[in-house]
Amino acid sequence: MTAPTAESLTASPRHPQRWLILGVICLAQLTVLLDNTVLSVAIPSLTRELDASTSDIQWMINAYSLVQSGLLLTAGSAADRWGRKKMLAVGLALFGIGSLCAGLAQSSGQLIAARAGMGIGGALLMTTTLAVVVQIFDDAERVKAIGLWATINSLGFAAGPLLGGFMLNHFWWGSIFLINIPVALIGLAAVLKLVPESKNPQGDRPDLVGALLSTIGMASVVYAIISGPEHGWTSSQVLVSAVVGVLVLGAFTAWELRIPYPMLDMHFFRNQRFIGAVAGAILVAFGMAGSLFLLTQHLQFVLGYEPLEAGLRTAPLAVTIVALNLAGVGAKVHARLGTPATILAGMSLTAAGLAVIALFGGDDYNGMLVGLVIMGAGIAFAMPAMANAIMSAIPPEKAGVGAGINGTLAEFGNGLGVAVLGAVLNSRFASLVTVSAVSFPAAMGAAKTTGERERIADAFASGLETSQLVGAVAVFLGGILAAALLRRAERADSVRENAA
Repeated sequence: MTAPTAESLTASPRHPQRWLILGVICLAQLTVLLDNTVLSVAIPSLTRELDASTSDIQWMINAYSLVQSGLLLTAGSAADRWGRKKMLAVGLALFGIGSLCAGLAQSSGQLIAARAGMGIGGALLMTTTLAVVVQIFDDAERVKAIGLWATINSLGFAAGPLLGGFMLNHFWWGSIFLINIPVALIGLAAVLKLVPESKNPQGDRPDLVGALLSTIGMASVVYAIISGPEHGWTSSQVLVSAVVGVLVLGAFTAWELRIPYPMLDMHFFRNQRFIGAVAGAILVAFGMAGSLFLLTQHLQFVLGYEPLEAGLRTAPLAVTIVALNLAGVGAKVHARLGTPATILAGMSLTAAGLAVIALFGGDDYNGMLVGLVIMGAGIAFAMPAMANAIMSAIPPEKAGVGAGINGTLAEFGNGLGVAVLGAVLNSRFASLVTVSAVSFPAAMGAAKTTGERERIADAFASGLETSQLVGAVAVFLGGILAAALLRRAERADSVRENAA
């Protein structure tokens, strides 16, 4: 197989209504992303009105992300085979129906089932939206378009809890789901009228075994990552899920290598451009998710803010990403520096922001604010460049699978960031405190004197600083690795072109 190059997408024509279509796509995607975070503020209402247990609440939150992440590759493959417009419309319909069922649910079980159904629609939307962007924009505008598409991820993260809080202050808990329905209907009408159909012209046979294996494997791995902080990384529940996931994904790899029409062509992983973009995507998601996981604890436990106040104080990260991408700054930097240098600059800034937060944000929000803005600038540069690099390394007829890979990497990086940096925090904290409790609230509750509480608070702050610095080093080294692999791939492409 000839390794695909960055030129493989050049043939995509400019659609005359491409920016209007992008707006429709971003609206649909924003609704999906809001549901990743909006439910967190409704937990007290659900506990009270549905008599939901702690386990019920966990499944209400996790059913959506678990189903969505497990189906991303399968959804992307289905879009390539049967049509991206068709699957985008199906995704919007399923998401709208799931939202209606969730808003009218009368029990915890009904809400969990509805959330799982919304996850199916979400997987179709997350993969088809990026695939359509690739199809309707040419090389000259694609990075800017992907930058705007990526901006919605940050906007969804920041706006979810705020929108949920507003709705719950004025309406009952079901309103946070029913608000999705008019958006889904508008999006569905616009997709059917505006979005052009595109699919793999080769019409590859459906890889049903590969779809089953990838879904089980990814869902098992993501479940292990989600369950780790709650049940402990060495618990049987987490270990069994992780082992099953790894074994099934190994079987998926072996299956994809032996069949003539694989859902995911493993030869992509021989492409240095693809590998470089993959490494960078995982580590940027690692740094962003891990740092935000730490920051929310830092703001509440160390600086003493309430949950909503803490959420508002992390907003500058998302605001910076949104502002820079809306202004097209990331695309301009990419055009001037090229993909490797843009990714290196972006990941270096992300690492620098983490370091600033660790060193200067310990007891002062102003230092944290500076770090958040620097991180936001880095992510605004790096994420669109890496998404474009991944999609450019994959033939256009496989754009849906490429989008599925991009989404899967983000999910994996997010979980890895929370797991690794959380483990560093807990390890450092446990080594500094003399009480048996390893969590900060439990340790404070067990403290008997003011001096002991101060020592525990200092130990927790030290653990946060250490874990943030570990994250900074990981992101910076990942930037160097990704840039080096991408630069090497560009040189190899240039040699091949000169030889031809």
